[in-house]
Amino acid sequence: MSENKVRTRFAPSPTGYMHVGNLRTALYAYLIAKHDNGDFLLRIEDTDQERFVEGALDVIYKTLEQTGLKHDEGPDIGGPVGPYVQSARKAIYLEHAKKLIEKGEAYYCFCSKERLDMLRTNSEALKRPFKYDKHCMNLSKEEIEENLKKGIPYVIRQNNPTEGTTTFDDVIYGKIIVDNSELEDMILIKSDGLPTYNFANVVDDHLMGITHVVRGSEYLSSAPKYNRLYEAFGWEVPVYVHCPPIMKDAHQKLSKRNGDASFEDLINKGYLKEAVLNYIALLGWNPGTTDEIFSLEELCKVFNYKNINKSPAIFDSVKLRWMNSEYIRKLSIEEFHSFALPYYKSVIKKDNIDLFKITELLHTRSEVFSDIPEQIDFFEALPEYDNEMYVHKKMKTTLENSKTALEAAYPILEKLDEWTVDKIHDSIMNLISELGIKNGQMLWPIRTALSGKQFTPGGAFELADILGKEESLSRLKIGINKLS
Repeated sequence: MSENKVRTRFAPSPTGYMHVGNLRTALYAYLIAKHDNGDFLLRIEDTDQERFVEGALDVIYKTLEQTGLKHDEGPDIGGPVGPYVQSARKAIYLEHAKKLIEKGEAYYCFCSKERLDMLRTNSEALKRPFKYDKHCMNLSKEEIEENLKKGIPYVIRQNNPTEGTTTFDDVIYGKIIVDNSELEDMILIKSDGLPTYNFANVVDDHLMGITHVVRGSEYLSSAPKYNRLYEAFGWEVPVYVHCPPIMKDAHQKLSKRNGDASFEDLINKGYLKEAVLNYIALLGWNPGTTDEIFSLEELCKVFNYKNINKSPAIFDSVKLRWMNSEYIRKLSIEEFHSFALPYYKSVIKKDNIDLFKITELLHTRSEVFSDIPEQIDFFEALPEYDNEMYVHKKMKTTLENSKTALEAAYPILEKLDEWTVDKIHDSIMNLISELGIKNGQMLWPIRTALSGKQFTPGGAFELADILGKEESLSRLKIGINKLS
């Protein structure tokens, strides 16, 4: 590891899904590293075994692979500073906690659950935040050895000062000063011998040579405790990059618990992964220009973490839909077709419908693939529809003139030998001309009779062409009968 090489890490807990906020952390960490040709590491933080979800590791690997956030070191590919899974590093944490005990920066705590519960109750009664009272700080060496010999359960706590202040600098939020009297003697090693998240993080980040730590702003309040650990060990503090929260609206944070979309949900809803990644990059960061569409390679070039905002980012699904539509338009028609095919097949079972013709209609009109089925289900079967749909103010159609239009169109179309868009178009446009009516007065009723829908991906001619002659005539007949 070179001294001045940028090294960042993504350190998720395997809890089952890739939240949008998690993915943004991974993306920013990746971009900070790659902007300077640095290393991006994957570390799995599984010290909280109760929250471990079966299959969650696969979700992490799969998401990083899908999004192109390729890690240079990690549990699956190894590297010089492994193991990259915290549960496999248990001995490392204990060894480091004991070093702090020797320096007087940490201590064994043998307090029982009952004693701690009593302290908590007292704090609540006094309406003060709970803070451990350093009771075990004063145990003699002999008492500690005696307790260890007896096998009394213990935790190892950080020994924080009660006077003075701790200062730390955050790239986004600036200088933050905290009164040491507010600091808790946080637990470093739990009674099961595993480290707490806070302690493992600091030890791992140092041993893995992490230069820039990217995380959510909810960790700002813990940063002084991390700094005191770095100082206690005599280690260099990394650059902190705390990102603003992602909000659902002005009051609610985006969260899976509230049913908000994870990365997988968005992909399953028919968003393109490139569009999702591009959109997430802009949640809390801006390039300093009006540009909004960036490939991952372009983001690596332009990303400057100093442009991350302090203010919360609102997850705007309308904006995401727009961005997705931009990415859909960039697909070749063949690529679009292969993405859309499963959505077509979910509603169209007939084998005489030319699905590629539907693609030609939808390619430049689609925002999200999951919208497709309800736009095209009428090709399979004519839905029940209300006669009022024939009435359209702008098209100047009424029930009466719609019936007249359909009755005039039917025999003309029935006589056609060649059933193509051009032939259908020419014959109907000639009829409109003969009748001396506006285009909409003929085309709106035909489109309504063919689809039973107010909005369709194509106009009357394209729909008739895709449905075929027999089906189109049958539907026009139904329309005439409905209006009779």
